[in-house]
This record gives sequence, structure tokens and C-alpha cells, in this order.
Amino acid sequence: MRSRAVIALGANQGEAVETLRRVVSELRTDPHMVLRGSSPVVQTVALTLHGYDPSAPRYTNQVVVIDTDLDAPALLRSLQRLEAAHGRVRRERWGDRTLDLDLIDMTGVRMRTPWLTVPHPRAASRPFVLGPWLRADPRARLDGVPVSALLARAQATGGAIG
Repeated sequence: MRSRAVIALGANQGEAVETLRRVVSELRTDPHMVLRGSSPVVQTVALTLHGYDPSAPRYTNQVVVIDTDLDAPALLRSLQRLEAAHGRVRRERWGDRTLDLDLIDMTGVRMRTPWLTVPHPRAASRPFVLGPWLRADPRARLDGVPVSALLARAQATGGAIG
């Protein structure tokens, strides 16, 4: 059985645009995934543990929507393998990285484990996820709420997308 999944891609180290292009290509050719939508690449201010930091290297972000026959834990493992293949090293929470792949939402899945929470617990407040998601799927909803409404709320409360 296939499920629809939303994946946020981000990078602020190395050749970020090229890395995201390659990752989308790899997702497209994965036999367990069918690409259903992809946003344009956007540049955003870095979000650190201390908030948005305009002096930090900017992030390159994108969102893809896929159908997959993998369950959420298997999809997470697949995404983590892609991160490692593209040089991701986990040094600090919300630190600079060559690639970050977050499972944002998955149809019919609600789970909370020490390593994975679906839907993503902070997605509804992050314009750098919501804006691209809306471009990849204009009818997108998170927990029944239109992503367009969540984006407007996040931007009104100080979220930075550019």
C-alpha cells in the first residue's frame, strides 16, 4: 500500500543547490518512491538553537511530495542513508550541514518515538517548510489545516522565509 509523504530538504554547506538537485534525482529513481510534486529551491535565513541568524550561512530549502510503499521508520532510514551519502555529519542540533532530510508528514501516520515524530512537531511554524510545501502541493493540509493558513500564521508571528 502506498502512502503520500512530504519531505523537506535543506543544506547550507558545500554545493547546496547541486546537492538538492542530486537528492531529488535519487528520490525520483528509488523503486520505493514516486515523485508527485517538487517545489522550487528557495534561500532562507539559517534557523539555529537561538533563533534565526542572518549572519550564518543561508539555507537552500526545497520540499518534495512522494508516494511510497515504505512505512515511516523505513522511509526515515532511507532518508538518513541519503544524508550520509551526501556527507551529512551530525555534530550539533540545528547546526550547519551538507544535507538535511526531514519527514514532515505521511498520510495516515501519527507516531512519536525517540527518533521520529510524524507529523513533524515544528513544521506548522516554519515558513521555510510551509512555503515550499505549498508550491509543491497547493492543496496541502497538515493535521486538517490548509498549509496556506499555517504559512500566513507563521509569517505573521515572525517566521522568516527569505
